[in-house]
Amino acid sequence: MSNKSMEIQSSIANDIDIIYEDEYLVAINKEEGLLVHRSWLDKGETRFALQLTRDAVGCHVFPVHRLDRPTSGVLLFAKSAAVARSLTETFTERRVTKQYLAVVRGFIPDKGTIDYALSFKPDAITDKFANLDKPAQEAMTHWQRLAQIELPFAVSRKHDTSRYSLVRLIPKTGRKHQLRRHMKHLFHPIVGDTSHGDGRHNRFFRSQYECTRCCCMRSV
Repeated sequence: MSNKSMEIQSSIANDIDIIYEDEYLVAINKEEGLLVHRSWLDKGETRFALQLTRDAVGCHVFPVHRLDRPTSGVLLFAKSAAVARSLTETFTERRVTKQYLAVVRGFIPDKGTIDYALSFKPDAITDKFANLDKPAQEAMTHWQRLAQIELPFAVSRKHDTSRYSLVRLIPKTGRKHQLRRHMKHLFHPIVGDTSHGDGRHNRFFRSQYECTRCCCMRSV
């Protein structure tokens, strides 16, 4: 390989954070805002996790699960279609435990489970021809509070201080935007979630801490 080719390969690798790789799998730390693959949702986007990972490892890769665009964390790819099918079945049959860390508004109870069915929420483009009369789907999430903090800022007019919790979220099903919608249903929305969160607290985190992202990441 020429020096120029090595420089290009090094540049590609530096553009994606590979945290594990073997002959079958590659895992990356997906950054917030990065799409997993090309989508009609954003025709102007030029960076995608799938293409960046493929170029970095030098072979085709196949996603075996998904992460919402606003969510960062571990994203797993297979290096062959056969391995991808096997892993996809493992995820579908719920033999894989997925865990996320999130900052939510308020002091949430120390642990619990929300079993709340979620209705189908179509995307304007990708679900253009989908059946809009789908019944609500079973959805279950376990949570565990890891820490909590009270800040001396009156984000809400009703309170002189603002409370937040760091939680571990373990989804037992894989519904669209499940964690974000479940936390909203519990009245503990994820900070920075512009679709299902609390705009006042999102603006506070942006101005006070320069936090412009959804405070949710996949940890395992």
